[in-house]
Amino acid sequence: MANLSFTLNGRPQTLDVDAAMPLLWVLRDVLGLTGTKFSCGIAQCGACTVLLDGKPMRSCVVAVSSAAGKHVTTIEGLSTDGSHPVQRAWVAEQVPQCGYCQSGQILSAVALLAEKKAPTEADIDAAMSGNFCRCGTYSRIRKAIHRAAKETAP
Repeated sequence: MANLSFTLNGRPQTLDVDAAMPLLWVLRDVLGLTGTKFSCGIAQCGACTVLLDGKPMRSCVVAVSSAAGKHVTTIEGLSTDGSHPVQRAWVAEQVPQCGYCQSGQILSAVALLAEKKAPTEADIDAAMSGNFCRCGTYSRIRKAIHRAAKETAP
């Protein structure tokens, strides 16, 4: 067990947990934040994506020790009321069907838009390529990213 400190959704956290425990399980089982989903468990699908210092990471394979001293953002940390521009765009474009992959999709889109204010189709393809949606809402995801980019453009 190790005392690990990091910032989670803007709030400091100090936990006494096994340093090798996947961040996903700390978020879900220790802290009760269930918006981040478990799916493949091998960092291939993107359902468990969180932002670690603003970069998308697969929390199912990232040890919680990797978060020490860093900022972790989960879907719960984007906004308390769904008012983040990407969340609003997701609703406007009716992206979710089953919704299981959406927290990872949204956080990947947030990271993309933080890096590229007006992403091209190739930028979107590259940034979202590791996020899978079994329902096949990819065209709506693309539209939502473009919509969010327009809403946040200066």
